[in-house]
Amino acid sequence: MSRERLWFRSALLPDGPAERVRVEIAAGRIASVEAGVDPATGEACGGFALPGLPNLHSHAFQRAMAGLAEVRGPAGDSFWTWRELMYRFLDRLDPEALEAVAAQAFLEMLEAGFTRVGEFHYVHHDAAGAPYADPGEMAARIAAAAEAAGIGLTLLPVFYAHGGFGGAPPAPAQRRFLNDLDGYARLLEASRRAVTDLPGAVVGVAPHSLRAVAPDELGPVAALADGGPIHIHIAEQVKEVEDCLAWSGRRPVEWLLDTAALDRRWCLVHATHMTPEETTALARSGAVAGLCPVTEANLGDGVFPAREFLDAGGAFGVGSDSNVLIDAAEELRVLEYSQRLTRRARNVLAQGAGRSTGRDLFETAARGGGQALGAEAAGLAPGAPADLVSLDLDAPELAGRSAEAVLDGWVFAGSKRLVDGVWRAGRKVVSGGRHHRRDEIAARYVRTLEGLLR
Repeated sequence: MSRERLWFRSALLPDGPAERVRVEIAAGRIASVEAGVDPATGEACGGFALPGLPNLHSHAFQRAMAGLAEVRGPAGDSFWTWRELMYRFLDRLDPEALEAVAAQAFLEMLEAGFTRVGEFHYVHHDAAGAPYADPGEMAARIAAAAEAAGIGLTLLPVFYAHGGFGGAPPAPAQRRFLNDLDGYARLLEASRRAVTDLPGAVVGVAPHSLRAVAPDELGPVAALADGGPIHIHIAEQVKEVEDCLAWSGRRPVEWLLDTAALDRRWCLVHATHMTPEETTALARSGAVAGLCPVTEANLGDGVFPAREFLDAGGAFGVGSDSNVLIDAAEELRVLEYSQRLTRRARNVLAQGAGRSTGRDLFETAARGGGQALGAEAAGLAPGAPADLVSLDLDAPELAGRSAEAVLDGWVFAGSKRLVDGVWRAGRKVVSGGRHHRRDEIAARYVRTLEGLLR
């Protein structure tokens, strides 16, 4: 069995930052880790190594919309007006375009320090709303894009049947998403076939939201997960909370906690608008809060009660959601800064006196994201998947930093520009900050956008 040895000037190990670290890789896994050693002659050397970060929530196709909804409309702009533009954009998206856009999004995720993505995939049918001959056609395109980019994939086919709480009829613009339970079971089976040859792929289920799934459908959809992840949008918008109260007399998170057996397999995406009681109960359920700080800021969603959630023992991860900007450090920075703005305080999400805020944000998001995506436990430790990211210690933003200060420098003073190298399952896919297939994938993306936006 061939082995590759990598030496780093410093690294984030499970028990903290360490200097002069050698990582040995075999068969896509970490075989050994040594700290306090000098590099051997001819050994590949890097800056600061850390585990790849999971991106727990993405709608890859929306990368092609980035910046298109930033013109003020005639009335109050909101998530709901943004959604109308997104629906119109979907009318132009065919399977080839979806694959091209997703490959570009996944490439950018790797360049930003994400090594696995949870693709919340809800575009299933053709532009007229008719199923493709293979119900997994669009899922197969997502899998092909993940293979081309080399990112780990957790595919989350979405169940979407209604246009509002209580089983309201869907709108015509939602026609590409819709399935009944039998159709969804066929879609899920086809999606599992689509990722058969993709190493390390995971398939879960995604009841879209309480707006799109009737109460008698939620349990059957969750059962189809067969032990895999279960993701759901919830309590993203104030209007959603108000509509749920009008329908059921309960708030969305409250209703879900009362109705579904939430556990560690569940990921509640956004969960922005919760009472203190909901926040504590969600934390104690073991479910992960799927936070998308950049998208939530872009859409004007609101601010998640992160400090209270952590104090109650909650787990969170981060995702790039609409992919208006793909940058792992930026997601963590915006999460912390939103807490600072609402509390008028600093270092809000650090876990105690003397703790690094950047490290605590990163490690918490890495644990929660891995749990939410059904991924193996990550970390620079023997037996773990060899999903590594190296930061450029020669960058001005990290000049003179000790190993203990590198993550704070990356999260609060840096960006994806500091990501120098990325290994996914032991294979290097990013060198010098550039994906190995960037030219090819980006050229296809540009051609696709020129056609879509003409």
